[in-house]
Formats: sequence, structure tokens, C-alpha cells
Amino acid sequence: MHVCVFSSSSNAVAPAFFEVASELGRLIARRGHMLIYGGGSVGLMGTLAKSVHINGGRVVGVIPESMRDRGIVYEAVDELVVTKDLHERKAIMEARADVFVGLPGGFGTLEEMLEILTLKQLKFHNKPVIFINTNGFYNPLIDLFEHMYQERFAKSDYRQLYFVAPDTTSAFSYIETYRPVQLPDKWF
Repeated sequence: MHVCVFSSSSNAVAPAFFEVASELGRLIARRGHMLIYGGGSVGLMGTLAKSVHINGGRVVGVIPESMRDRGIVYEAVDELVVTKDLHERKAIMEARADVFVGLPGGFGTLEEMLEILTLKQLKFHNKPVIFINTNGFYNPLIDLFEHMYQERFAKSDYRQLYFVAPDTTSAFSYIETYRPVQLPDKWF
């Protein structure tokens, strides 16, 4: 299985976030899966990729050319895909992935995860989408989703588009038992 993970590239976040990224990398590798991620050597991204390698797994990094030139690439990847821009990067990651996982992150992580959710909502894919909710990081986002359902900007059935995992073990339990969902069309 190809596990696509979106996550922070910040080295300034609390140690608990790095611990979960390392644990996720360990589980990806030990279960024989391959990591597809943004190609960075910094933040949770770097910790995740290094953990996959330390535990015997394979890593594919997908990075835009302009970011590659900033010196933040994890050079030990098994495969490095260099794209012309972020749009091409996301398209390649989406096409190659069997599952999408969002570790905590900033604007980029949020944008990537919301695009994947939108693509699933519009039936461009039916792959599992998981938010790993370390230390309740995603609680405000999930509250916003609930507000959207309440105000009828989205159908409450769309809770099935994603799974909020309290930890990496729960995330993998969901992935390994996932069955594609059939949801109603977006429009009310």
C-alpha cells in the first residue's frame, strides 16, 4: 500500500508531534507499506521519512523544483519526484496514493487535506482519509466541519469522508478495515 502523508515542515513544534510522526513511520515500514510525502528533511516530514527508513521501509518524496533548490530535501529517499509546481506535486501524490493521512501541520497541510476531502466528496476517488488528532490538534477543524453540517453548507453524511484518529494505531485499524463508502451527491 502507498500511504500519502501530509504534515508540518516546522522544526519548532512540540516534541509530542515528532513522536507521533516517528511512530507513524515505524508502522508504515513494519507493515510493508511505502510512504509518499512532500520530500522534505525538516519538521514532521523529515522525522516521518527517516523513521520509515530506519525501520526498513521505502520512501517516495515529491517536491516542487523551487523547494528542492532551498536545501530542505531528504536526499536519502528511494525515489525523488521533482515537479514544476505545487499543483503537479499534489496530482502525483494523489494518483500514486492508496490512502491519505494528515499529521498536524500548517496552511499547506490543511490545504492538501481539504483538497483530498473535496476530491472524495466529488467522487474523484474513494480512498481512506485520516486526520491523526495528536493532542487534539484537529479539534477546531472538526468543530468547523460540524458547524458546516449544522448550517447545511455540507451534508452530515460527509462525516464518512474522513476518520479522525486519536493515534497511529487507530489510524491503521481504520485503514486496514476500510471499505469504500457510497455517499449522496454534494448538492442538496
